[in-house]
Amino acid sequence: MNNQKQQKPTLTGQRFKTRKRDEKERFDPTQFQESIVQGLNQTGTDLEAVAKFLDASGAKLDYRRYAETLFDILVAGGMLAPGGTLSDDVTRTDYCLFTANEDLETMQAYAQVFNKLIRRYKYLEKGFEEEIKKLLLFLKGFTESERNKLAMLTGILLANGNISASILSSLFNENLVKEGVSAAFAVKLFKSWINEKDINSVAASLRKVGMDNRLMELFPANKRSCEHFSKYFTDAGLKELSDFARNQQSIGARKELQKELQEQMSRGDNFKDIITYVREEMKKTNISEQTMIGIVWTSVMSSVEWNKKEELVTEQAIKHLKQYSPLLKAFTSQGLSELTLLLKIQEYCYDNIHFMKAFQKIVVLLYKADVLSEEAILKWYTETHLAKGKSVFLEQMKKFVEWLKNAEEESESDEEEGD
Repeated sequence: MNNQKQQKPTLTGQRFKTRKRDEKERFDPTQFQESIVQGLNQTGTDLEAVAKFLDASGAKLDYRRYAETLFDILVAGGMLAPGGTLSDDVTRTDYCLFTANEDLETMQAYAQVFNKLIRRYKYLEKGFEEEIKKLLLFLKGFTESERNKLAMLTGILLANGNISASILSSLFNENLVKEGVSAAFAVKLFKSWINEKDINSVAASLRKVGMDNRLMELFPANKRSCEHFSKYFTDAGLKELSDFARNQQSIGARKELQKELQEQMSRGDNFKDIITYVREEMKKTNISEQTMIGIVWTSVMSSVEWNKKEELVTEQAIKHLKQYSPLLKAFTSQGLSELTLLLKIQEYCYDNIHFMKAFQKIVVLLYKADVLSEEAILKWYTETHLAKGKSVFLEQMKKFVEWLKNAEEESESDEEEGD
């Protein structure tokens, strides 16, 4: 009997053939670049022929794999090295965005080329956005003319919804901002965007991606003011954009103020202190009393958890507003402010269905608390009321308005008798 342990077979030195399809193809954009460059050189400046060539080539070439190379060539004529310089060791083309004429019409034609390409090959959409983000980070590596063309093209693409406004975050890069590259680029970009559509298109796109309040970041911290922004873009012929930014700044300030007000109320701060704080903010941010009464009303109504039952919410509202009437009174010193408050109450009662029956009681309470005058209530009733719930609220107020008119007439006749 053999007591020796049998040796286990080993795999040392053995080779296994791999199947051809299991081998990963090496990433080599050079050959891909050769094909695209050759095609562009043949089509030359005929952009319709370029679009047809790109459409046909997608069936033969791996666009999915070499998307970045493809877009680099179409924009700069060849593959870009980090920083935005062209790689020297590969074939380049002189038929690309950067060598085209620097005018809006040519840029619109180029935008069409990209638009057709991405519509045909939907999977390129994400890669194209990434490319634009990258190109914006490389701006310092391009000439002023190249930057201008890229800015115009980007504005057109944004206006037509080919790319998302989130790509603009690249412009907030510290180095680009510090050297004034971002702001100068933004001028060209927004001009072509507004020329293609309008300021409303800009506003909607920026709001959609939460960038409507970030435009100030195009400037260094020491120049990040509404005044500087406004002057820079107004002088550049973009007053619409500076007005939009100013308005956004104002909306931001109002939201902050409302948040602070609600916190002061929930802490139970003294009304005198709250009024002093609000008046200081009004001076600082140049907010009118009419705007302020709207903010105060919203803060007062947001500082409490309302009962879900209609029959109980009226009672709760009257108690709450009686307590806060000195605060509302402080910001209704003008007739226009009283009317603004009345419209805010109407809107609130309409938008919050449990308050529909509470409108008249709230108005009467604020009349008795000397927040609303009879003139304001009568003007609201006859002229300035909103369409929201109009018939319901006018019906609720009918008897009280009649009483006010009678009281007014009696007062007038008493005066006449006194004379």
